[in-house]
Amino acid sequence: MSRTLSSAFISALNDQETGEVVVALLTITHADLDAPIRLSSDPTVRTSDDPLIYSTESRSNTFIFLPFTFTIPDDRSDATPRVRLEFDNIDRQMVALLRSILSPPSVLMEIVLASSPDTVEIELPSMVLGDVTITDTTISGTLVVDPLINEPYPAGSFTPGAFPGLF
Repeated sequence: MSRTLSSAFISALNDQETGEVVVALLTITHADLDAPIRLSSDPTVRTSDDPLIYSTESRSNTFIFLPFTFTIPDDRSDATPRVRLEFDNIDRQMVALLRSILSPPSVLMEIVLASSPDTVEIELPSMVLGDVTITDTTISGTLVVDPLINEPYPAGSFTPGAFPGLF
């Protein structure tokens, strides 16, 4: 799959040294949440002094800075895209939030430059957060495309064991 990327983004990725910062923006949604949770991988602007909060403003939405690492999936047609996320477990509110919802949340991941946060360079489709592991120091999980892609087709077979009335 080909993408159209800005020359500034390509330069930021390929230059040995650059002043540009590549920022990942996450929008987490779930039916049990009152509002989407928006997270940024970069402390672009100081929003508050007490408590100390940094954020990234993009398209009139505020994404709160929470340090995390991620891997961008390959653009391969033979494999479903997977993104590995890892957060520092610095606040127990995230653990309580993850344990309070019973089904996996949807996560939209967007990649922007800190100098132009309103221009989305890469947008990964809405993915599902799964395989969450919580330790004393980290929270890690895997974002995968809708698991319906992995369902077999056709879903059922008309066999004597499954449909004895037909035989």
